[in-house]
Amino acid sequence: MSDSPENNTSEPTSTLLTDSGAEQLDQPQHSWMNRLYTGTGAFEIIGRRRFYYILTGTIILICLLSIAVRGFTLGIDFEGGTRLQIPAADNVSTEQVETVFADTLGFDPVSVQTVGSGAAATVQVRSEALDAAQVNSVKTALFDTFEPVDGNGVASPNAISISDVSETWGGQITQKALIALLVFLVFVSIYISIRYERDMAMAALAALVFDLFVTAGVYSLVGFEVTPATVIGLLTILGFSLYDSVVVFDKVEENTRGILNLRRKTYAEQANLAVNQTLMRSINTTVIGVLPVLALMIVAVWLLGVGTLKDLALVQLVGMIVGAYSSIFFATPLLVTIKEKWGPVAGHTKKVMAKRAEAAQRGGVVGMVKSSATTVSAPATPQPGSRPTGKRNKKRH
Repeated sequence: MSDSPENNTSEPTSTLLTDSGAEQLDQPQHSWMNRLYTGTGAFEIIGRRRFYYILTGTIILICLLSIAVRGFTLGIDFEGGTRLQIPAADNVSTEQVETVFADTLGFDPVSVQTVGSGAAATVQVRSEALDAAQVNSVKTALFDTFEPVDGNGVASPNAISISDVSETWGGQITQKALIALLVFLVFVSIYISIRYERDMAMAALAALVFDLFVTAGVYSLVGFEVTPATVIGLLTILGFSLYDSVVVFDKVEENTRGILNLRRKTYAEQANLAVNQTLMRSINTTVIGVLPVLALMIVAVWLLGVGTLKDLALVQLVGMIVGAYSSIFFATPLLVTIKEKWGPVAGHTKKVMAKRAEAAQRGGVVGMVKSSATTVSAPATPQPGSRPTGKRNKKRH
């Protein structure tokens, strides 16, 4: 029959699915937030890895220079000395306490700061090691000047607490932390090498070293006091950084599985797609991790005045932000660079590029399937009420 589907010639014709035929300006322009959530590979991270290497190297250089020139502000647990604490009543200020201390002993304290807020606020005085006579003199002078009250609301010299700290204790804590760090790095290397591969282990360890140097550099630049809690906190941020890197590497492994047998995409392009697909997850993980740390600093430090928690919260806050940067902009680009310098990935990338160059010379488009006589094209979008297409539209013999 003339009006049968087999003989119908009023079907809409197909158009070639080519990059040149598709007007890019006519395509929907999604916002960067939309591209961030969809993870379609729109953010070029691996392709711009040279820029991120320069940025990473600059950050490391600044941190190393600060460590070499400024050094660290070591806490009393590392340098030793005497710590005095007096309740911070309305008539007590850090300037007044420093003046009383200097007038009594003839030299200035190392530091005077207010810790906590409200009724829990105290003024902490840190100085070099004092003998018994000096301790009694400064304690008496502080009590006569401010008359602090104890927990029972009675003015008493016992409201002023004094403690001596040996520098050997901080050294022991640091030594044990370094041993724990080395053991951690060894086990991490073994795990990643077995679970993934050697190149990923190298990139992950490089990111961990970057996190350590930058976190230490920030402490040196800003002048945060380094305490045993800071050293212990470094170990906690290493776990966070490693977790973020492993998440990205897991997606890279999934995207690049069997890629050496294909000629459409390079390892770098698939790795860039993996970073885009996990980018929003990395950001969310960092934000969720940072919020409790901020809450810890606000509640425990500023409201309750727990100084040791301040040291732990500071290193975690800095480390989480640095760890998120390294896992996205350093670890994966470094992995791609290692792959492209050594091993079969380098040869595969050259073959893909050669194929694309050959297709460009022929005037072809990568991704378009051609036969000797016809060009297979994508079907046009069916209009409402149009006849079926596909196998049922072929002429029966």
